[in-house]
Amino acid sequence: MPQFAANLSMMFNEVAFPQRFAAAAAAGFKAVEFLFPYAHSPQEVAGWLKENQLQNVLFNLPPGDWDAGERGIAALPGREEEFRAGVAKGITYALAMGTPRVHMMAGLIPAGAEVSVYREVYLRNMRYAAQEVGKHGLKLLLEPINGRDMPGYFLNSQAQAHALREEGGEANVLVQMDFYHAQIVEGDLATTFKKHFDGIGHVQIASVPSRNEPDDGEVNYAYLFRLLDEMGYEGWIGCEYRPRGRTEDGLGWLKAAETASIPASTRTSGA
Repeated sequence: MPQFAANLSMMFNEVAFPQRFAAAAAAGFKAVEFLFPYAHSPQEVAGWLKENQLQNVLFNLPPGDWDAGERGIAALPGREEEFRAGVAKGITYALAMGTPRVHMMAGLIPAGAEVSVYREVYLRNMRYAAQEVGKHGLKLLLEPINGRDMPGYFLNSQAQAHALREEGGEANVLVQMDFYHAQIVEGDLATTFKKHFDGIGHVQIASVPSRNEPDDGEVNYAYLFRLLDEMGYEGWIGCEYRPRGRTEDGLGWLKAAETASIPASTRTSGA
């Protein structure tokens, strides 16, 4: 049965970030993910998780100057010292919150730049981060992001990410497969998921092309949820989508997915 984690950076935006934990729990979620926790202390975020009996399954390492448009620094030459400081900061938060995996954002590269230079920096930083988080039993995740939403992003496809993961040679490095990004970049979602199954550490969902609730658009999520069950995927599915309206009003898809995963013989029937 799929396990769904609410993305608190995109969902429950009707309330401030600290109140989103209670809102997610009230909606039935047992786990959450978010982009960044760094506006709050590790102890504060850990407290909100504990109060609401939630598990944090994922967040991003510091991305550079997000407000200025930076989207990660792992592939950027000359930013290695800052990157290493960010890894240490991310570990501090992960340990305080009991988070098992962190995502390393690659960053944007200039048009016409020599990609091989950025690739080598990325590989070195990936190995460093993997070894550092590995000392604490954590996983490091890489995520391809489509170039339509994030033009110039270094890492775009599942094939590219898995090639880097394999070349890096660190056992605790896995790839996120956000079906939204993957559909836009390459499609063929089921075959791609099967091909890279052993190297996938986290899944995320949203409708395509609108990035709303996963109950509309060109991706058949009911089929994909069944596939994940059949393949024995034991990780979480992050709900990284923008609700069309009030978050709670759009959760019909979640109830339908959970019901569909319960064998008919064990469902409670009503009058």
